[in-house]
Amino acid sequence: MIDVLYFAWVRERIGLPREKVETRAATVADLIEELKAREDRYAAAFADTRSLRVALDQELSDFSAPLAGVREVAFFPPMTGG
Repeated sequence: MIDVLYFAWVRERIGLPREKVETRAATVADLIEELKAREDRYAAAFADTRSLRVALDQELSDFSAPLAGVREVAFFPPMTGG
């Protein structure tokens, strides 16, 4: 079981700030595919992963990263400083 957190427009499209997900995904990319297959709202949120970032256990990561041992996955749009 993994905690999945959604921020900004990802949260708006999915309609949830967070959820616990039972997954067999080996990587973040696999998890995204599982989520997209759930419902249209997930498919819309993950339609263009080029506009997404991911953090695993609060560490910035990439979509090819393994999920073994990960407790939390967070999806969010790129941020700008200022």
